[in-house]
Amino acid sequence: MVKKASAGNRAGYRCADCGYEAAKWVGRCPECQAWGTIEERGDSRPAIARVAAGAPSAPARPIGEVDVEAARARRTGVGELDRVLGGGLVPGAVVLLAGEPGVGKSTLLLEVAYQWAADAGAEAPSLYVTGEESAGQVRLRAERTGNVHDGMYLAAESDLAAIFGHVDTVKPGVLIVDSVQTMSSPQAEGAPGGVTQIRAVTAGLVALAKERGLPVVLVGHVTKEGSVAGPRVLEHLVDVVLQFEGDRHSTLRMVRGVKNRFGAADEIGCFELREDGIAGVPDPSGLFLNRHVDAVPGTAVTVTVEGKRPLLGEVQALVSKSSLPQPRRAVSGLDSSRVAMILAVLEKRAGVKFGEQDVYAATVGGMKVVEPAVDLAVALAVYSGAHDTPLSPRLVAIGEVGLAGEIRRVTGVGRRLGEAVRLGFTHALVPPDPGPLPEGIRTLEVGDLETAFKAVRYVPMQ
Repeated sequence: MVKKASAGNRAGYRCADCGYEAAKWVGRCPECQAWGTIEERGDSRPAIARVAAGAPSAPARPIGEVDVEAARARRTGVGELDRVLGGGLVPGAVVLLAGEPGVGKSTLLLEVAYQWAADAGAEAPSLYVTGEESAGQVRLRAERTGNVHDGMYLAAESDLAAIFGHVDTVKPGVLIVDSVQTMSSPQAEGAPGGVTQIRAVTAGLVALAKERGLPVVLVGHVTKEGSVAGPRVLEHLVDVVLQFEGDRHSTLRMVRGVKNRFGAADEIGCFELREDGIAGVPDPSGLFLNRHVDAVPGTAVTVTVEGKRPLLGEVQALVSKSSLPQPRRAVSGLDSSRVAMILAVLEKRAGVKFGEQDVYAATVGGMKVVEPAVDLAVALAVYSGAHDTPLSPRLVAIGEVGLAGEIRRVTGVGRRLGEAVRLGFTHALVPPDPGPLPEGIRTLEVGDLETAFKAVRYVPMQ
């Protein structure tokens, strides 16, 4: 039986994920919509008292007189990672790198530790703290990937106080903690990986980073939904949140910026996971194209933009007669809801019947595309597959498809076509009024799907 609190001393409740406070218990947090995260936090806080003025740690100065040289980012030596970070690691910054198990997070950070040590040497060595493996296991991986240097220090610890001791002894230039879910703080209750422990460990490492100007990189696990495991407040405590993505059946890996206080939050870095380690891919467009000797029906090429980087991608579609009462719709690498919308528009506006047809739509090379600019390429691929008519392999299609069948404008058409010209494409379908366009490619402005289907007939196959 729950004991009722008096009116002047009522118990309060708080969400363990986002910190939302409520007067009574509820099953679902009204703020972050998480289930089962509302916990009783004891008596309500006392009324806010007047705070006496204290001595500031440093006098306030005009912003123009603040020294910024000490806050300049320092390159890690891994170019694709520096691109996402906005130039490198800022002193005192805390970076959270999250990803699925086995995607290559530890391999990437071993490369970072090696490159940092090779550049800084004994003046500012790198310290790699692992809580999931023994020091010998990490050493074996480092030898396999060729990431062994005298300026790399390795420690197998799971206690936060011990990590602070290693920092005092080594005096590193960068600290890597793998992973934050395996660390524990003696000042917090609960098992490692719990909400209380993760919050306490992260807060302690953030305080250490800010106090000493030490960049800290934390490895984080993700849930089966793909979000960072642990309380949502974890993402608010750190300065940078990076998502490490990749398919187990592909060597391509992407580091995607989710939050960045020191640069753009929508950049991506491309890597290739090899047997001897991980390597950056500065020109990844070719990975998402499959050059055919002859034109193949159901194939269209588009240009998507990830951050500031235009990437060419190939969309494939297969339309075949179904033997099932309910025709199948399978999508890989694309937004399934947008593909379903495009199929409905094609059936209503272009007269393509899918009632007894199975439709399969996918991207090449494990590319994941969700932006609306690829709608026209998807529509052309499906239309080409339904009529068994190939499109020109030198054609790219860019544009958003509306419910009325119209082609809408998208951002950065000129930048996208510049990448297409560099890779040898000669013709492009674009929305009306696309803005300044590069030379070397013939653009065909199409206002609706019917115009687009007619225009592709006049694009030469060679």
